[in-house]
Amino acid sequence: MLYHLFEALKEYNFPGHGLMAYLSVRAMLASVTALILSLWLGKKLIPWLQKKKFGETIRDLGLEGQMAKTGTPTMGGIVILISLLAGALLFCDLSNVYILLLLLTTVWLGGLGFADDYIKVFKHNKEGLSEKAKLIGQIALGFIIAFTVCTSSEVDTHQLTTTIPFVKGHEFDYSWLSPFSGQLGVYCTWAIYVIMIVFITTACSNSVNLTDGLDGLATGTSAIVCIVIGIFAWLSGNTINAEYLNIMYIPGTGEIFVFMAALAGALIGFLWYNSYPAQIFMGDTGSLALGGIIGVGAVLIKKELMLPVLCGIFFVEALSVIIQRTHFRRTKKKYGEGRRIFRMTPLHHHYQKEGIPALIDRPRRALPENKIVVRFWIVGILLAVATFALLKVR
Repeated sequence: MLYHLFEALKEYNFPGHGLMAYLSVRAMLASVTALILSLWLGKKLIPWLQKKKFGETIRDLGLEGQMAKTGTPTMGGIVILISLLAGALLFCDLSNVYILLLLLTTVWLGGLGFADDYIKVFKHNKEGLSEKAKLIGQIALGFIIAFTVCTSSEVDTHQLTTTIPFVKGHEFDYSWLSPFSGQLGVYCTWAIYVIMIVFITTACSNSVNLTDGLDGLATGTSAIVCIVIGIFAWLSGNTINAEYLNIMYIPGTGEIFVFMAALAGALIGFLWYNSYPAQIFMGDTGSLALGGIIGVGAVLIKKELMLPVLCGIFFVEALSVIIQRTHFRRTKKKYGEGRRIFRMTPLHHHYQKEGIPALIDRPRRALPENKIVVRFWIVGILLAVATFALLKVR
């Protein structure tokens, strides 16, 4: 809003109107605004939630210090989303289609997560929304994003190409996946592209949700990923930088840099209260929306195929759950008793548990929660650096 106000004041030579033309200035303002608002909202919301006894109900999984978290306020994702929306609405170009899609993602998945948390907290139903209901909501959003990306004249599809490392030119054409040629091949390529967008949106949303199990883990890791996506968006939206780094030039994506800066500020502010020992949890309100924003943001800047590296933490966390469930069901069917590969999933709980997992012959001692979180952050930073380095690998 302030961006559009200053744009309107240009003709009157209003002092400072030219600053709003710089993405870097607006990104800094959006980030600081979201950070300050997040700190203020957290300070106000936590005592109110505690007074109303809107705390998390913890199941005893035998983890060290787990039951001490009982009663810790949840639904803290509201703080993140309000702070993000404030920073984005004030300093982003709201006529930009990429910003509109990210705002839709934020509100849609934030609302879905809020419904889940509301049922858990207010209805005292620990199950919340069913997995089927959440999946339908995520898939529906994925199709809306895909439809807009494929039909809007403001979205540059680059003839359905995307960025991929290890190949000359760093480009991958989705038409290579089509088994058909001619017009049928074109339709098949578009169908593949739509399915990819739906899958990325849904998978990222659920992966961050699974990662949100330790104090500050999902918050800190998401902040790292969002900063990288924001930098990629800024580089891709600039002709000179895109040409120098040999990446796709995508007009208009520079605005995503401002949006991601606001999100990073909101996350860092929330981390003040969410770091160990957490005073508040983000709940599904925050985690579902964060994952969706990351997935949609990566799709819009043509970096979705680099997500397994950039979002390696989220990827491995989700993969550990899939492997554990698959192995358990297969062995239960074969031997009559389910067997596990990890001590517990998602993966971060594996390191909290003492015992002997199937893949390790000797017992390992449980690690303190804060040590696990910090080590995961370190790995996340290394993966972020590796993602940038891959731009030079051909």
